[in-house]
Amino acid sequence: MTRRLPPALVALTPGTCTAAMGAELVSRVACAVQGGLQGLLLREPLLDDLAFLQLAERLRDVMKEGWFGIHDRAHLALGLHADALHLGFRSLAATEARRVVGADVTLGVSDHANDGPDHLVDADYRTFGPIQATPSKAGVLEPVGFEGLGAACAAHPLPTWALGGLNPEHARGVRTAGAQGVAVLRGILGDPDPAGSAHAYRTAWDESA
Repeated sequence: MTRRLPPALVALTPGTCTAAMGAELVSRVACAVQGGLQGLLLREPLLDDLAFLQLAERLRDVMKEGWFGIHDRAHLALGLHADALHLGFRSLAATEARRVVGADVTLGVSDHANDGPDHLVDADYRTFGPIQATPSKAGVLEPVGFEGLGAACAAHPLPTWALGGLNPEHARGVRTAGAQGVAVLRGILGDPDPAGSAHAYRTAWDESA
């Protein structure tokens, strides 16, 4: 198995899903896939392992040949044969996670300004942000803008997906800064029209080349 980096556009699940909300999330992801979504990162800390596993299996079927990542739960990433394990600040360090999942699983890390480079060791890619102001980071992390994104990309060669408050019209700024793609939380799966939103992001990215 070859390590598989994310596609240019990745949707993140909301992180607030309960077992009762799983069917709605699956439906929204299916709509986004119809609009051109090719990458999904499942991050649902409220679910126990069984509920997470059941939801992940359904979403993996929806994603078909698309890229599918698991946040934080190394054992489930292995059991599901996920494309990637993504590590947040509460997760194992990438060097430790590599010993758990082996050489074939892609490892991603969440990175922010002033984090320093040590946690990037053994990672294959990173998300970096917040680029723009976003409710999930309000009062916690200040947005770094495209200048901060460009500085991060220049400082470390790890493939980078920009994250935080990004709309389709930001695609050119992200690409110019040196990032390989965009990770989107609310802009796709939180949009009333996930298919149309995914299509807008995909089109904007392609046209920014």
